[in-house]
Amino acid sequence: MAGTSVGARFYRQIKRHPALIPMIGFIGLGMGSAALYLLRLALRSPDVCWDRKNNPEPWNRLSPNDQYKVSPGGSRVSPHPRSQDHPPHPR
Repeated sequence: MAGTSVGARFYRQIKRHPALIPMIGFIGLGMGSAALYLLRLALRSPDVCWDRKNNPEPWNRLSPNDQYKVSPGGSRVSPHPRSQDHPPHPR
């Protein structure tokens, strides 16, 4: 068994337990789908900039029809009003 390759051991296991075939297929399908989705996000998303030299400000290329979210820069989050009325809970 020490001299057998990984592929040969895998083939023997599949031959002994044919119920593993659908599980391996679905795991492979899920991994392939996740890889394709990450590739799509990396290549098609306007949030990702791969070329900083030729396109240093990619947000300037967005048209008015593109969807994007602008977060407010100067907003502050105030503390919860209840936290000032009551002392912290002892542990």
